[in-house]
Amino acid sequence: MIITGYEYLPHPADVRFKVHGTTLEEVFEQAAHAMFGVIIHTSTLEPKRSVDIELESEGLENLLYDYLSELLYLFEVEEIVFGQFRVDSIEKADGSYILHGQASGENIDLGRHSFETEVKAITYHQLEITKEKGGYSAHVIVDT
Repeated sequence: MIITGYEYLPHPADVRFKVHGTTLEEVFEQAAHAMFGVIIHTSTLEPKRSVDIELESEGLENLLYDYLSELLYLFEVEEIVFGQFRVDSIEKADGSYILHGQASGENIDLGRHSFETEVKAITYHQLEITKEKGGYSAHVIVDT
């Protein structure tokens, strides 16, 4: 039985995590939680601002990379720090995958938000999604 969640794994230079879920959607949500958990204590964030996320990529690993990269881009450029993630669907269409979801959080407030570690980028190094009995898992390394 798969237990939905994530765990941080040792890595000599960057941050590596493994996420678990009974569905691909849960795996993507947990990967976003794990990434933002590196940046900030997400439990302190309120869902004051939501952003719809729609992406299309060739391959599930590319889609996960693009999803996390999009969230990191919105954090850096739009200055939104996210604490809640909902992936409504991941569909296969014509050889590519389409993700529909939403991320919620609040505008960055340096007076209130204490940032832990800077995530510079998502990497393709050892990025993989695996189908397991009862669900899926993914390994991700983020450049810090």
